Amino acid sequence: MAHPLLLATPMSIYRRVLAYYRPFLAPTILATILSLVSIGFNLLKPWPFARIVDDVLPPAMKGAQTIEWRGATFPVGQAILYLCVALVVFHLLGGLLNLLTSMIYVKVGLRALLRLRTELYAYLHSLPLKFHDTRRSSDSTFRVAYDSQSIQGFYSKATFIFSATITIGSTFLIIWRLDPMLALLSLSIVPFMVAAIYFYAKRIRTESTDIQERESAVLTQAQEGLSSIKMVQAFGREEHEIEQFHWHAKGSLEANLRLTGTSMKSSLIVGTLMAVSTAAIFLVGSQHVLEGRLSLGSLIAISTYVVMLYSPLEALTHLAWALEGAAAAAQRCFEVLERADDVPDAPDAITIDRCTGEIVFENVSFGYTPERMILGGVNVRVAPGQTVAFVGGTGAGKSTLLSLVPRFYDPNVGRVLLDGHDLRALSKKSLRNQISIVLQDTLLFSTTVRENIAYGRPGATEEEIVEAAQRAQAHDFITAMHDGYSSQVGERGNHLSVGQRQRIGIARAFLKNAPILLLDEPTSALDPTTEASIMRTMEELMRGRTTLIITHRIATVHGVEKIVVLGPGGVVEEGTGSDLVARGGTYAKLYRSANLGS
Repeated sequence: MAHPLLLATPMSIYRRVLAYYRPFLAPTILATILSLVSIGFNLLKPWPFARIVDDVLPPAMKGAQTIEWRGATFPVGQAILYLCVALVVFHLLGGLLNLLTSMIYVKVGLRALLRLRTELYAYLHSLPLKFHDTRRSSDSTFRVAYDSQSIQGFYSKATFIFSATITIGSTFLIIWRLDPMLALLSLSIVPFMVAAIYFYAKRIRTESTDIQERESAVLTQAQEGLSSIKMVQAFGREEHEIEQFHWHAKGSLEANLRLTGTSMKSSLIVGTLMAVSTAAIFLVGSQHVLEGRLSLGSLIAISTYVVMLYSPLEALTHLAWALEGAAAAAQRCFEVLERADDVPDAPDAITIDRCTGEIVFENVSFGYTPERMILGGVNVRVAPGQTVAFVGGTGAGKSTLLSLVPRFYDPNVGRVLLDGHDLRALSKKSLRNQISIVLQDTLLFSTTVRENIAYGRPGATEEEIVEAAQRAQAHDFITAMHDGYSSQVGERGNHLSVGQRQRIGIARAFLKNAPILLLDEPTSALDPTTEASIMRTMEELMRGRTTLIITHRIATVHGVEKIVVLGPGGVVEEGTGSDLVARGGTYAKLYRSANLGS
């Protein structure tokens, strides 16, 4: 069974947290030693005043001018001064050591937080799209930014548990030496406090988890509403979005109120238990003084030590419940880190330097769930340097098929081959180095034009970046911008037009110079004039590369070397555009519906 202060939290969580602090063992040991010395000085704080009450004031009140202590004689005033100075010294030294200890603990905690955040962020990037498809991006963001902070809380709480335990034990021994009965009386409330901890533990953890989930929902609503502000204002839906945000925020408020209420009730119970125990100690202690079994100075010291005893004891009670909240947040982080990679690298994965670009879909079937199969029995061969277009109705699986090439997903049945290698036998990094992708909505980062073009080749020279922009016919509008290649593109490239963003994406592909090119609806968001201009640029980009292109615009791909028509379950027909029209099948219908033929 776990220690009472660890409650019902699985020990696996604490072991996972501890692993992040092993590299910082040396500073932790140093801080622990300093903490022990600091506790020693704190335990000495009641001693000077007790000595004044018991050893200095009684003889002074009888007219004595000096006092003797351990064989030495001191004037009364000097003795009082020395003891007061000692009190200040104990406070100062204890405070300085405590400050230094806290600084070390904070630094170590922040380093562990940095390590967890980086690992969590990196692992999220390594997980396949299937994982991200089922989760809100803001929830993952919340786990990285906020839930991860629990690991720092665990460390500060664990170090406090250690120092508090030492303080409680040392204080109890001192009280025991002064009056054993009062010492036993001081700990009489411990069983009741442990019972209170257990009683409220599960409720506090459940309510803490609820808060984390609701705060994540608030972040999601805020992120979605603000990122779509143009649409919100265009449709006049500001009030609706505000109502939605208010509803989520109200849920978070109510969850916080529930947890606060539970914490306050538990605090009231613990505080009452300590008040009853303290009153009992003063009652019995006063009787002992009257009976001559205890000096007044010792009773004053005991009253101070009781405060020193109960203060960490009360803090440990609240700490136990705080650990439950931290455990709930930590578990949300570890849920991600424990998630298996559905598209892993094989242990003996092959690294390829430069492929010829032959791609073969061999009896490929795929579905996001067993009940939702998108592709079935797809068999297609793409020769090195060949351009193949995939067309079909909405939901036919065109984008899904394209996503299998860079291993965003793995097929449920069959395999995809590159130069004769099963993609699952290749390392994902080397595979993706062979591929450039241009999407319908080019994704740009909130940085400069230069950095966006060089995203696939960060070490590219300025001359190479400019050449790629020129080949993508982007150089002129880039140089016309205020800061040229150093101009900021804005969030998701909102400082640029759709066509300009697309040309930046094409320049990125030119610069990467990969042998395989994937084009996913690259011109569907463009007007006809811009589309025609972009396609001329695309033709140069496609030259000499194995190119897979999907589009709804039949005119864009009618003249390519091979067209594969996808329908429900798989490949319906394939061939050149003219041959497929002549067959009068599915492609011919698409061709005629696009007003390209009679």
